[in-house]
Amino acid sequence: MRIVVDKREKNSGIPELLKESGVFVDFATLKVADYIVFNNVAIERKTIPDLLSSFYDGRLFIQCSQLVRYFSSPLLIVEGNIIEDLKSQSDKSFRSYDQKIQLVYDSLITVVLDFKIPLVHTPNIEHTTSFLIAIANKLSRKYSYGPLLRKIRKQTSEQIQQLSVLSSLPGVGGMFAVKMLKEFNTPKRALNASAAELAKIPGFGTARAQRIRKILDNAYNEVDAENQKTLLEHLK
Repeated sequence: MRIVVDKREKNSGIPELLKESGVFVDFATLKVADYIVFNNVAIERKTIPDLLSSFYDGRLFIQCSQLVRYFSSPLLIVEGNIIEDLKSQSDKSFRSYDQKIQLVYDSLITVVLDFKIPLVHTPNIEHTTSFLIAIANKLSRKYSYGPLLRKIRKQTSEQIQQLSVLSSLPGVGGMFAVKMLKEFNTPKRALNASAAELAKIPGFGTARAQRIRKILDNAYNEVDAENQKTLLEHLK
């Protein structure tokens, strides 16, 4: 059995566990995914804190869009205990605990509904290793060849920011942000598009398009100091 492992996973402890189980670990600099177990099967692994930060800074949208673009059977492994891992985080300034929980759920919803990527939950690296071995073993029995690398063009931090801007619109999310950029080429053109133009995007729909235009076109109403403080808390 052979599994291609991204070099950034070296210190996770998983490659050593794979080797101890008799798996040949082939390290490579992967532009997409953390583990490739077969030609069309790529796996992204995220701990709970990393899932939260990648959703917050927009990396999650890029990673998911790349996974579905280059692999027909991508998977996301979410490793850890949501409650315990978030409580143990030292950074408690930018979000409350409840907000962090909600962000984790929002990120998982984005992965499943927008990108149609299956989720696998594992409690620790031992179980992650067992899952990787199980899926590689199943595929190796069915096929006579293992994972192959392919040329993949990595998206830039500028593209991450572009997707983050569009995905913040109501009802958009990561997948529709990608579709908007493909349709209009730049965020500016996407934001200036009419409701009719937005509705032409496959799966977008008229109601979603009208809701976005309402948010973008309606004038900002001044609020009193207390309400403004509440609004800003929600934006943190």
